[in-house]
Amino acid sequence: MDLLKVVNVSKKYSNHLALDKVSLNVPENSIFGLLGPNGAGKTTLIRIINQITGPDEGEILLSGNNLKPSDVEKIGYLPEERGLYKKMKVGEQALYLCQLKGLSKNDALKKLKYWFEKFEIQAWWDRRVEELSKGMQQKVQFIVTILHEPKLLIFDEPFSGFDPINANLIKEEIIGLKNNGSTIIFSTHNMASVEELCDNIALINKSKKILDGKVYEIKKEYKSNTFSIDCSNSENNFNIQEFLDKRFAVLSIDVKNDALKIKIKIPTEFNSNDLLKNIIPHVNIISFNEIIPTMNDIFIQRVSQDNPN
Repeated sequence: MDLLKVVNVSKKYSNHLALDKVSLNVPENSIFGLLGPNGAGKTTLIRIINQITGPDEGEILLSGNNLKPSDVEKIGYLPEERGLYKKMKVGEQALYLCQLKGLSKNDALKKLKYWFEKFEIQAWWDRRVEELSKGMQQKVQFIVTILHEPKLLIFDEPFSGFDPINANLIKEEIIGLKNNGSTIIFSTHNMASVEELCDNIALINKSKKILDGKVYEIKKEYKSNTFSIDCSNSENNFNIQEFLDKRFAVLSIDVKNDALKIKIKIPTEFNSNDLLKNIIPHVNIISFNEIIPTMNDIFIQRVSQDNPN
């Protein structure tokens, strides 16, 4: 079941078409990667979902119903550009923002106490925001974003500015939120995080959606039947082309002492067993792996295809 549906949404600013009939299905209880180069239209779509602005065409459905103003309480949004008031005290501001999302003062205080202790920032409750490091401020804003337990969470570059330890802390919390039933839209340029966290993705370029689907299915679709073989060989003047099926393409051979690393691409009508039958009589195989493209590879390839010039 889809928690969020974006149906043929278009948005134009003056002479700039920011979104051109974009449709997305965000499954319930999943992490959905919203990807694209700078200026592709991602932020515009996020702003429409948050009702900061409205679409010129199309509609947004939340739990099967047209998005309405009161649904803002069901959405938590962590923008890339953080927005805490620098002169306010941390606890005072966190409490205020939680009450804006519909929590009572007592409930907000109770939950804030739990999260401030969990993130080890309780000592900063009575400090001004401007006294906090950027990472500390981001922790506070992350807490405020999730505290009212919204149905839908939208994180725009949530790891920006974090050191590796705190980035991993936030990553674990995001996984925990999903495991507890949250649906998350995750916008980032960090493709390693996409591979690690996302169930589904959509790629937007120049205002149009150009790719979407499950991460593992997309990676499978873009694989090229290429294999990496680490092996050893004691034969003098070793030449793999002498025994390899002529329909197999040797992409590279790296030789170091008696060790070889070979990359071979085989036609789609062959499989890995066919390749092994050619190789095994002549070498001692140390490792044998299919080269699966990363999401970074796919992102670059697909956007480059869409931007031929």
